[in-house]
Amino acid sequence: MAEIKIAAIKRSGAFSPNHIGNDTAILNIVAEQLRKRGCEVNIYSEDELIAGKVSERIIVNMCREHRSLEILQRKEDDGCLVINSGYGIENCTRERMTRILVGSNIPYPESLIVSTNEAVRDRLVSAGYTRCWIKRGDYHTMHREDVSHVRHPEEAQEVLQEYFLRGIKRAVINRHLEGDLIKFYGIAGSSFFYWFYPFMDHHSKYGMEAINGKEQGTAFDTERLKEMCRQAADVLDVKIYGGDCIIPPEGEIRIIDFNDWPSFAPCRTQAAPHIARAILAQIKQYNESSNTTSR
Repeated sequence: MAEIKIAAIKRSGAFSPNHIGNDTAILNIVAEQLRKRGCEVNIYSEDELIAGKVSERIIVNMCREHRSLEILQRKEDDGCLVINSGYGIENCTRERMTRILVGSNIPYPESLIVSTNEAVRDRLVSAGYTRCWIKRGDYHTMHREDVSHVRHPEEAQEVLQEYFLRGIKRAVINRHLEGDLIKFYGIAGSSFFYWFYPFMDHHSKYGMEAINGKEQGTAFDTERLKEMCRQAADVLDVKIYGGDCIIPPEGEIRIIDFNDWPSFAPCRTQAAPHIARAILAQIKQYNESSNTTSR
């Protein structure tokens, strides 16, 4: 019998818009990598987690449901090892992420955090905003309409009103940045890091990559990008991560989105062994800490 028993929890389909197959694939491949290394891995749905069917003390997960995160956080507080942390996943919701990254001096677009029922047109005009992005602030993206590109403050006000009518109470407004759009994937405690141009590779969730258009190949410091992402993962408390950044013509990198455990779709075969090894390293530290505490 395997000594290490792990629960692997799939992401609810509601939080995998246009990526259900990709999200399931990366978790399954990582689970198989862990089994090859002698672990017993049982795969659950978020519904099964919520129903109380997960008893393992080591949990790897792609959860995003409110109730799932509450359960994961309670399990962490009770001494379980949870990767990614339920607290870290919550930190990747838009308003929290914006406050944490800006407060940690990690380059990020100029932003306003607003209630969706407030008048913002004059604030945007005063701040010099024209084109900008409105993103639901209260939770993870579930629908295409949760991220909206607008061309002027009047349109921004209209979109906020739509958010309010949909029951979304908070939003983040990011100033639009011109430049090359890059997607990245990384794993804390690992040398693995992968980046690419999504427009060139036709990698899209909602087709919004077309707004920035074809990349210009602006030169940038890849080591700087890696270090920024490591810092963001650290302050957000996520171990398996991905996201997006903009490389403007002057070459200064800005992170525009950061996600807990993305699909790794273009690189999952290469990434999976690194994710498994990083998880095992975390388990080793967890077991050593548990043994020390119990003495």
